[in-house]
Amino acid sequence: MFERIKEDIQSVFHRDPAARTTMEVLFNYPGLHAIWLHRLSHRLWRANWKWLARSLSTFSRWLTGIEIHPGATLGRRFFIDHGMGVVIGETAEIGNDVTIYHGVTLGGTSWSAGKRHPTLMDNVVIGAGAKVLGPITMGKGAKVGSNSVVVRDVPDGATVVGIPGRIVAQKSKVEREQDSVKNGYREIIAKKYGFDAYAVAADNPDPVAQAFGKMVDHVHLIDTKVEEMCKAINNMGGGVCGKSLPTLELEEFTQQHGQNSDIAKESFDPII
Repeated sequence: MFERIKEDIQSVFHRDPAARTTMEVLFNYPGLHAIWLHRLSHRLWRANWKWLARSLSTFSRWLTGIEIHPGATLGRRFFIDHGMGVVIGETAEIGNDVTIYHGVTLGGTSWSAGKRHPTLMDNVVIGAGAKVLGPITMGKGAKVGSNSVVVRDVPDGATVVGIPGRIVAQKSKVEREQDSVKNGYREIIAKKYGFDAYAVAADNPDPVAQAFGKMVDHVHLIDTKVEEMCKAINNMGGGVCGKSLPTLELEEFTQQHGQNSDIAKESFDPII
């Protein structure tokens, strides 16, 4: 038991740069307290002491703000950072070295008995506020961006963002194996992306930004084609496109943004 506690504490130091001392982690990390209380309630649940198990989990929720059903299965070195508002359902299964942040829900989509909550494989990271719903499987090393809603299986090494969740990046099997051989998945992620507290790094692709970028490129291409057509028609004696298309200057957007900011400042009336 004490070995598992030491292992849990070390996992905090590996994943939270704010952790300074063992005593600080031991007494001030509600995610650890919720996991330790769950281990006891889970044993009671499996021993068919259902009422006592649920009562202990309710006490844990009152104490930590984290709700873990005693029927859920948690792996080793599971880390809940911040923790407030986390909900983990009865049939959820969580592998080793999984990290989730505050506001995460591992919920069900059916009122029928049986498997109805997600399965998280090893090294999964769930960003703050994300919802993973239904009897789906998150593959090894998968990541979910903040406030995303995932309702379908996610393959190994994939990064999912948005509502509903969409895959925006995925590591190959060879890359995942190389990472695990080197230093372990978490250390590789930290080196590549920096502190990935919310499972989305600065260089991860944004699907909305990508869509707008493609639209702008498309419009620019159309403008170029129209201009070429106008020149060809004019060379043949036609008289079209006499007025050039208006240009878009970056300064115009900058000035407009500044004006909007000034208006917002004038209209904002803080009430304390």
